[in-house]
Amino acid sequence: MTVKRQILVSEVGPRDGLQSINTIMPTASKLQWIAWEHACGVREIEVGSFVSPKVLPQMADTAEVVRGAKKLPNLTIAVLVPNRHGCEAAIQAGADKISIPLSVSETHSIKNVRRTHAQMLDEIKQCMTLIEQCSSTNRPHFEVGLSTAFGCTIEGIVPEHNVIELAKKVLDLGVAEVGLSDTTGMGNPAQLERLVTGIWAQCGSERLTGVHLHNTRGQGLANVLRALDLGISTIDSSLGGLGGCPFAPGASGNIVTEDLVFLLESMGYDTGIDASKLIEVRNRVEKLLPSEAWFGFTSAAGLPLGWTQ
Repeated sequence: MTVKRQILVSEVGPRDGLQSINTIMPTASKLQWIAWEHACGVREIEVGSFVSPKVLPQMADTAEVVRGAKKLPNLTIAVLVPNRHGCEAAIQAGADKISIPLSVSETHSIKNVRRTHAQMLDEIKQCMTLIEQCSSTNRPHFEVGLSTAFGCTIEGIVPEHNVIELAKKVLDLGVAEVGLSDTTGMGNPAQLERLVTGIWAQCGSERLTGVHLHNTRGQGLANVLRALDLGISTIDSSLGGLGGCPFAPGASGNIVTEDLVFLLESMGYDTGIDASKLIEVRNRVEKLLPSEAWFGFTSAAGLPLGWTQ
């Protein structure tokens, strides 16, 4: 019997989705959403970000959400932090995975986190110091997300050698791994292959295992297919396609989790996620956010007659 290759679908809706909309979801509703997805088989969820509530009031309760979500068994609680202060708060809350964004486009970095590359590298060093002070049993996985790696809506083309060089710089600091983020949805499969193989050649394949792709220009799932062929094992997505970067004009359109799970399971990959239950969750969460735009094809068309996992 052939063993199915496992792919980790990392749900980012409670962070990336909610930070990009005007509605502020109550803490109890966020925890309900997280619990519903966990019950479907989702095993990694980015539940929020430790940013100033003045900048993103949608994320003001992230510490409370982390603590509540920690009650769910076998669930990796991921969060995003912009700096050392956020990293410290994430550690105190008990996050399992911490990601800090480093925009390859310096203009976007200044817009997004108000830091130059030099300042962000210093923040990452300080975060590493905090991570290393944690006990081995409670040490969160620390990742740097290379934002705007495929292009920037402000600067335009981002040279690929800049992405690879920046990846090497942060990995040399001792960061566990980097992730490739198509923040603006400008990427294509050939470009993705060049970036992935370029970083692997310089840093090793174990230092880049996940990608965060957007469907802004309809290339999301095409890029996923190339990532899978290359051997990438973690794919970020958002329920109903909610989200995008509020500091990159026109950067909307996360990959739809329901569509991604259907694609992967149809191709014989093992996500551990029940697609039919996931569609039910989407319908429930959509009722909690009735004024927001929702996307995706699988939920609208339904699963094919006779389709089984």
